[in-house]
Amino acid sequence: MSYIVHRFDLKMEKDQVKLEDYLNRIKGEIVSIIPNVKPTFQLMGATAQINFLYIIEKV
Repeated sequence: MSYIVHRFDLKMEKDQVKLEDYLNRIKGEIVSIIPNVKPTFQLMGATAQINFLYIIEKV
């Protein structure tokens, strides 16, 4: 069994269609999608932002 790890950079508001197309083009089985959650601080308090995903594919 072998795996490939893909990195997908995204902006959550804009890249929904781009992510959908990317996932549909993957030939193997998607095992996991791991978001990179980055804490951010704004005037109203702390929040989090996802700036990229790791997509693990089993080939």
